[in-house]
Amino acid sequence: MLRSSLQRLTVFISTQVRRLVRGLGNWLVGSPRLKPWFYPPLKIETPAEKYRQFNEYYFADLHEQERMLGDAPRMAFYHEAIRRHIKPGQRVIDLGTGTGILAAYASRQGASQVHAIDHSTIIEHAKELAAHNGIENVQFEDLHSTDFKPAEQVDVILHEQIGDFLFDEAMVPNVCDLRDRLLKPGGLILPSRFELFCEPVTLHDDRRMPFIWELTDVHGFDYSSMERSRPQNPEYYRLSSCDLALVKHFVGEPSPVVEVDLNTVTEDALASAIVYSREVQHAGMVDGLVVFMQAKVDDDLVLSSSPLDPGRAPHWGFRILRLEQSWVEVGEVLDVTLSVEDWTDPDTWRWTCVKRER
Repeated sequence: MLRSSLQRLTVFISTQVRRLVRGLGNWLVGSPRLKPWFYPPLKIETPAEKYRQFNEYYFADLHEQERMLGDAPRMAFYHEAIRRHIKPGQRVIDLGTGTGILAAYASRQGASQVHAIDHSTIIEHAKELAAHNGIENVQFEDLHSTDFKPAEQVDVILHEQIGDFLFDEAMVPNVCDLRDRLLKPGGLILPSRFELFCEPVTLHDDRRMPFIWELTDVHGFDYSSMERSRPQNPEYYRLSSCDLALVKHFVGEPSPVVEVDLNTVTEDALASAIVYSREVQHAGMVDGLVVFMQAKVDDDLVLSSSPLDPGRAPHWGFRILRLEQSWVEVGEVLDVTLSVEDWTDPDTWRWTCVKRER
């Protein structure tokens, strides 16, 4: 009896406290003078600002630097591109220098001065590594590239601002800013040509991952009711992998859906909606749309993150935009729509892939 009365008293006191706090909160919100003190306005961050904050700590992680440095196709691509195209006496910007390896390549190729820019703390390691390796004509700039204002223009903008989704490391806005402010007429952006692919794919049977509500018979257990609980988190609808054993084949003939030349592109030139079709060349289950990229310096110097390229650069993941499974036959046509609010933010990407009615 005593315990029951104590419980009722506790509930009563708790209820009164919640009412008091709620009333106080409503009063503060309604007070023009007090509200700003207790409920300061939230700072609205743009995607560019959010990525800049992310960049500061993500690329300071030595493990991320190890993955990039250990990517043999990536390193060979950049070493050869610099060997071919950076000439003695040129002034160079290395955008996002990281550990400074590309700046060092440019220096050893004869560049008269290299501005190595990075606003992550990794730049302190880059300075130490340059001294250790006898690299003398590299000037390290500890700031964001948009704040960089040298006395003279440069001959070359060297960069590796390439994300898994191609555009998600703010490549276009950052490179275009430097191009328009600091690149000499006729100067070089290295690399400048890119292709983005978004292809319907079939995964290997033993690697297939249907949505949970598509599982209707897991040894007699039915998950179809889970469709009512579809997650709202955009990341749920994307997969990332570097595994060459995941994708069995493209459903149709791959073709780039976006082509970009950094010498001429502007931020507002990227379409917000892309509609395209693929004729089915391989019958099977359509599991999703695989996103990958190609970077080109010369026709014979290409860097790829394709899931079916055995020579792909492995530290880049290819991304799979998940679809509810559907079976297709050879000769059928798939109509694909990719809508993008902000190319730098994959959370704003939306997609459909439907079989065309005959």
